[in-house]
Amino acid sequence: MTQTPAQILLLDDDAAIRTVVAQALRREGHVVQTVGTLGQLRAELRAGIPDVLVTDVVLPDGDGLEMAATLAAEHPDLPIIVLSAQNTLTTAVRATEAGAFDYLPKPFDLDTLAFAVRGALARRRHAPENVAIDSIDASLPLIGRSPAMQDVYRIIARVVATDLTVLVTGESGTGKELVARAIHDLGRRQRAPFIALNMAAIPRELIEAELFGHERGAFTGAAHRSAGKFEQAAGGTLFLDEIGDMPMEAQTRLLRVLQSGEFTSVGGARLIRADVRIVAATNKTLAAQVQSGQFREDLFYRLNVVPIALPPLRERRQDVALLARHFLDQAARDGLPHKSLSAGALALLEAHDWPGNVRELENLMRRSAVLGRDAVIDATDLSGALGEARDHAIAPADPDIDGAVRAWLRRIAREQPGTMEDGTLYDRLIAEVERPFIEAMLDRHGNNQLRAAKAMGLNRNTLRKRLDELGIDPAMRAYLTEK
Repeated sequence: MTQTPAQILLLDDDAAIRTVVAQALRREGHVVQTVGTLGQLRAELRAGIPDVLVTDVVLPDGDGLEMAATLAAEHPDLPIIVLSAQNTLTTAVRATEAGAFDYLPKPFDLDTLAFAVRGALARRRHAPENVAIDSIDASLPLIGRSPAMQDVYRIIARVVATDLTVLVTGESGTGKELVARAIHDLGRRQRAPFIALNMAAIPRELIEAELFGHERGAFTGAAHRSAGKFEQAAGGTLFLDEIGDMPMEAQTRLLRVLQSGEFTSVGGARLIRADVRIVAATNKTLAAQVQSGQFREDLFYRLNVVPIALPPLRERRQDVALLARHFLDQAARDGLPHKSLSAGALALLEAHDWPGNVRELENLMRRSAVLGRDAVIDATDLSGALGEARDHAIAPADPDIDGAVRAWLRRIAREQPGTMEDGTLYDRLIAEVERPFIEAMLDRHGNNQLRAAKAMGLNRNTLRKRLDELGIDPAMRAYLTEK
């Protein structure tokens, strides 16, 4: 569907700049009105508020930043882009404090301004406060009115006009790939491919070939040349999901690509330019993995240029009703029966802790659309499913395990008190528990990796990867057991 042309109001006292900038923005399809003074600006604003205001700082009849601060307070949904020949840190800080969406020092590139305007329009058009709760635009990649999601929107709006590397963190089911797609779809690479690769789903011996491609004969079974994800995503965005599961050797090669902008395929010698934007995601704490030696520190800093932390659904409960209705509407568009929610059902949804986050809510709404007997889903329809999830989530721990965990926490608090609030405890505990757990399961299954993996619910390749990383040798364990 074609969007209505955006209304851009440009304030600059230099007539030549007004002409050049207006022509560039009109070529982008916008409707541009220009003024040269604050007085003329006020007159235009009385006639109507534009979609974006672009303003200079030093004006014949006043200060553009003071005006921007006033407008930001009166019209918080109006994106303001500040232009200034005073290219100092103080001016940039003042622009930010005034509530400006972006700040561009003069002279600026017209393409840069065009991208800034696109980012401002994306934020305005997709801002939750502009979306009616009963008429959600199905094209929106992300939904939510909560302050936590507003912070996410603000970061996305600022990075879409750049090629900066983004690291998205958050629990499983929070929508990390949706953030990556939003950054791609709203950015300047939107016409090029978006390629996603899940590191946890690929055997470690194939990851480098998946990323960088391979030449014919590079390894057994390589009957022809194959392009990797970097080549497939040329000009676009490469989304590296579950980056925390990337093997160390592949981390090294990825780091070299990020540093040099070039790579070679497996078995190849020709340098290939890596013309992609990288968005990575993980549900792990990479800082803790760096401390434990599982993730390269230099790669972490290369990826963590723009961090975006997605909040779990339990921290944005005011978004639950909006999301639930959206998923029911989406289910109806997919051919399922159209359902609505009673007030009691909404209250029950908002009280739930959602361990599976947005994905759990989506699955519940689709299931309710199919199994619900009436057109209105009430609390009775949901209580069974939510009760099962709640019982599972709060099932009491074995007393021995509970005591061991509490003893471990007491030891950390006593010996390393400074680490109790540093965000690494979960990964550190898992790291300590994982090794004895895997060894116990190997013992239980006679060091047979296939049977042990099946019993643990793991893919055999995943278990083999963890054995290598933990330095566990099943063959040696079997030998010692026999002895």
